[in-house]
Amino acid sequence: SSSEGFGVAEKIVLLTFISAVILMAILGNLLVMVAVCRDRQLRKIKTNYFIVSLAFADLLVSVLVMPFGAIELVQDNWIYGEMFCLVRTSLDVLLTTASILHLCCISLDRYYAICCQPLVYRNKMTPLRIAVMLGGCWVIPTFISFLPIMQGWNSIGIIDLIQQRQFNKASNSTYCIFMVNKPYAITCSVVAFYIPFLLMVLAYYRIYITAREHARQIQVLQRAGAPTDSRQHHPDQHSTHRMKTETKAAKTLCIIMGCFCLCWAPFFITNIVDPFINYTVPGKLWTAFLWLGYINSGLNPFLYAFLNKSFRRAFLIILCCGDERYRRPSILGQTVPCSTTTINGSTHVLR
Repeated sequence: SSSEGFGVAEKIVLLTFISAVILMAILGNLLVMVAVCRDRQLRKIKTNYFIVSLAFADLLVSVLVMPFGAIELVQDNWIYGEMFCLVRTSLDVLLTTASILHLCCISLDRYYAICCQPLVYRNKMTPLRIAVMLGGCWVIPTFISFLPIMQGWNSIGIIDLIQQRQFNKASNSTYCIFMVNKPYAITCSVVAFYIPFLLMVLAYYRIYITAREHARQIQVLQRAGAPTDSRQHHPDQHSTHRMKTETKAAKTLCIIMGCFCLCWAPFFITNIVDPFINYTVPGKLWTAFLWLGYINSGLNPFLYAFLNKSFRRAFLIILCCGDERYRRPSILGQTVPCSTTTINGSTHVLR
């Protein structure tokens, strides 16, 4: 990933861009964590526990991984020693894998909330199960990061090639090189990206189908229960509130997942292909794909702000120092005549 050949102007532009990415990731993810901790309504939503843990993983990427990569990229030299190179690489793999496992858990949580009956969701997503899933998001990545990297399993059979690339005699520079053999490349990529990606695609496909079916059922109920007077043909705001909330949350998380895949897919595809083409992928292309993935760590908070009304309100309250204009209006005392009916175990309310 040598930046040899960069002029002073190019390095200034590169450093400015990288600094903006790091600052965006730190401030954005801190804002997400503070918003959930301070907002009682956000704390009530089980999905947000995964979102807070995801934000913490992204925050660690921006604090523990990106700055050292930026220094090496701009200085064209690794000055922190071989052991810290292994630690930084292990943290990189650990936190990247933890991020996508969190997104996988979020998609499963949304699947149970939208596609299953409420009783099934309450039974599936108990506090204990959420704690176990969060623990798995952090423990499983250690088996493809610190354990194999510290033991050198990823470098079996390619040690000579790694040592050759770690030192540049022409510039007298040392680099933190992370290269992987074929077994590790396949195992790491499948566990960290391809299996979770497949699970997310299946979950969100089922969510999409279920949301369409619920929308059709609600339209049927509204037509069946509507009064003859066309002037009163207005569905109650509470009749579809829950389904609209769940569907919008699913769309938001689907966009977040899509951004993650667009950012990291080039890296993980190259990660598998490179060992089978004798490691001929250019170093600068590797660097571009890696930093494209890092950018994702700063994208999620902005996706929440623009696509999720509850997060947007919480962000405005924090940034505006608790301005009352952005607090939720009270709904106490708002009562409307309504009737209820049940379809497939789900209760729907009609005016």
